[in-house]
Amino acid sequence: MFGGVGVGVLGLAGVGVLTDVLPGGPRARRFLGLTGPVGKIPDVPAGPTATTRLASKARGALVNVVTMAPDGFTAEKLPKCVALHGYGGDANWMVSLGMPQFLTAAVRAGVQPFAVVSVDGGNNYWVEYNGDDPQRMLTEELGQLDAAMGISMGAFGALCFARRRPSLKAVAVASPSLFPNWADVQKRGTRFASEQRWEDEEPLRHTDLITETPLGVWCGTEDPTLEAAHSLIAQTHPARTAITSGAHEDAYWRRILPEMLAFVGERIA
Repeated sequence: MFGGVGVGVLGLAGVGVLTDVLPGGPRARRFLGLTGPVGKIPDVPAGPTATTRLASKARGALVNVVTMAPDGFTAEKLPKCVALHGYGGDANWMVSLGMPQFLTAAVRAGVQPFAVVSVDGGNNYWVEYNGDDPQRMLTEELGQLDAAMGISMGAFGALCFARRRPSLKAVAVASPSLFPNWADVQKRGTRFASEQRWEDEEPLRHTDLITETPLGVWCGTEDPTLEAAHSLIAQTHPARTAITSGAHEDAYWRRILPEMLAFVGERIA
């Protein structure tokens, strides 16, 4: 695989090169031991999980809303945390990540019980685009939400939501897909109506408006969003920060979900 060159011969500098050029991305970095242990869905029962259809006026679409509770509890009687999916995901993204089982495991480990709500948010970074406004959906159409969490693009959305809902008791974000500048937005091909629209929403441009909400930030050292995570941390001084080995992938997010749920559970009651 390495053309006859051993990892031991390459040394640390060689490992740095390999992380950039080896095919397979995270798989290659995992082979080299750079991304940490693979997180696994807990072997516990999933609690009640219900999917409803919402005719969202804010999004101009019929969207799925998935509500998850820990085993032994019903969501109606619990505080609620909205969990925002990443790019290309939907309301079931958190289910496939194992959220129902992670909720049960968290409660069994002593975390305050709460429910998680996931919803279809589209691919426009959870902000309005051509009349599709997922932020208005979050604030006006999903009922009482007490906390927020988001992964990748969902982190962008969760931080935007925190600005609009300062009463949130906690915000937990992982692998935050944020944009230091407009050139970075264009390089990634992300859709915003205009540069001004991006500036109006970019969390790194409005960190002064989210500092009152307890914030937790997680990111892997092999994650391309690491620089953005460091910028967010430097500007907001979060209540919880965790920068550990990991890539931009399910294996990392499943490893840190217990910590994120514990962070929310400690504050949501």
